[in-house]
Amino acid sequence: QNSVKGVIMHKRMLPLIVASFSGAFALLAGPAAAEDMWDGFLCCNYRYDSDWMSDSNYTGYPLMPVGTPTKITDYGRYRVFTEMGGRKMRIGNDYSRTLSNVDFAKRIVVKDDPKLKIAKYPLRIQQAIAAARLVPGMTREQVIMSIGYPIFGENPSLDAPVWRYWLTSFEEFQVNWDDKGVVTSVTGIPTVLSRVYSGQ
Repeated sequence: QNSVKGVIMHKRMLPLIVASFSGAFALLAGPAAAEDMWDGFLCCNYRYDSDWMSDSNYTGYPLMPVGTPTKITDYGRYRVFTEMGGRKMRIGNDYSRTLSNVDFAKRIVVKDDPKLKIAKYPLRIQQAIAAARLVPGMTREQVIMSIGYPIFGENPSLDAPVWRYWLTSFEEFQVNWDDKGVVTSVTGIPTVLSRVYSGQ
């Protein structure tokens, strides 16, 4: 079992190793340009630990709700510094480093308030997003609002028929899409699914 976990972790670390070479050049750049900082809103439900968030977005931590007012204030080494909901928060570009910090930030901090769209969704979708859960029939946009983006290093194309997510370092689940971009099912072991999926 330990060897299997080792293989999983090794595969997940590959994007970080590859990206570290290209990321090293980004460190030579000067201060962030004014256009790379903006006021907006949190794209999706996001987990945090004190003042720290990671793109892994593992469960088990408090939830910063989708639509929280967010201002980008600076960038660091694979970091986006923000003021979010009246507090300073750092967002780690940990597993998406083939994206530049600015492109990463554009995913997480959006300029239009997602809550305006959420208010127009069917009640069952609204309730699922509020609980950071998934239900059949969700669109890609709704899944992202509910549980965040899948890790870019493992999911470079959002048009893929399957998205891989992780509850923890060792607990994976997969979101399965039909050809219209709607959730058909979520697969994983029962203990994982019970925490993220309502299959009706």
